[in-house]
Amino acid sequence: MKIVAVVMAGGLGIRLWPRSTERKPKQFVHALGEGTLIQNTVARLLPMVTPDDVYVVTTADLSHHVVDQLPMVSPERIISEPFGRNTGPAIALSAAVVAERHGSDVVMVVLPSDHVIHNVREFQVVVDQACTAAVDLDRIMTIAVMPTRPETGYGYIQVGDPIPCDNPLVKGHAKAVLTFAEKPDAATAQRFLDAGDFAWNSGIVVATAGAILRAVDEYMPDHAPLIHQWQRRNRNTDEGSELEALYRQMRSVSFDVAVLERDPTIGVVEGSFGWSDLGTWDELYRMSLKDGKNNVIEGTVMAIRTSNSLVSASSGRLVGVIDMDNIMVIETEQSVLICRRGMTENVRDLVDLLRRRQISKHF
Repeated sequence: MKIVAVVMAGGLGIRLWPRSTERKPKQFVHALGEGTLIQNTVARLLPMVTPDDVYVVTTADLSHHVVDQLPMVSPERIISEPFGRNTGPAIALSAAVVAERHGSDVVMVVLPSDHVIHNVREFQVVVDQACTAAVDLDRIMTIAVMPTRPETGYGYIQVGDPIPCDNPLVKGHAKAVLTFAEKPDAATAQRFLDAGDFAWNSGIVVATAGAILRAVDEYMPDHAPLIHQWQRRNRNTDEGSELEALYRQMRSVSFDVAVLERDPTIGVVEGSFGWSDLGTWDELYRMSLKDGKNNVIEGTVMAIRTSNSLVSASSGRLVGVIDMDNIMVIETEQSVLICRRGMTENVRDLVDLLRRRQISKHF
């Protein structure tokens, strides 16, 4: 069983503004740990695959970050989309590339580049189970994370009974998916937790390249002809221009909505490996080490009579905070964000306002 990893690195991570910007999104910045998020993602994959079997799919204007931060990944393994069209087209294109180079039977582990995982060994065990299940059961598998709290910022998967299988590595671990649920409100999240059969959707997809392409044919009928047209492309023409012309005809849609939520054969493997998608400043605060006053302090900061707060200064300027509680202060060379803890989901609204007013230098 040959395995390749496909790291999705085209997202913008706008809820972590101002540290994450369109020019340098969160997967390419330091958040937790020694390396950037994408460097840490690839590092935990390398015991399972060789560097030659790591692909990164990103947009053309972000590909230089991949080259700079992942020197072990050949530029030939960077799949450059002309512009973002969400995970549906990104995964479809990646499957076409992988099938062309390695054959349709190769197993693809498709995963986001901006997640944090604490128990790497447990993560690798779960991925191995999902790869084996994808081959033995001939279906697309997902990976879910057992929830530890009623989280409103994640999507959920309702997990069903085990799928019959004789392989001891898979038996009892590969289970049916009953339904996918979008990010819930607080009451629904608590109900999911109390029910016991809902798990967080990690966004990781495991399947053979052939299985993904068959699913694209069946569940993405407006995208499939364009992918097939790219597969039949003239190698002597400018592939970038040809791909851009095809992408302009593609609808932006997530792979979850287009395929996973519609395919009744999707399977799931659950894991408990200390996972976070690190989507907001509140989540970063929750995962970071605190001082004696329950603060997270980064950079050149002077905090007096301040508690339960995150204050991050990355430009080298001094940031002073006095008599504050439950606040977020994030300072960069270009911008400063100040808001209450628990409200950082709304950073998206601020970035949308910047875009509407075309204040581009700040995002």
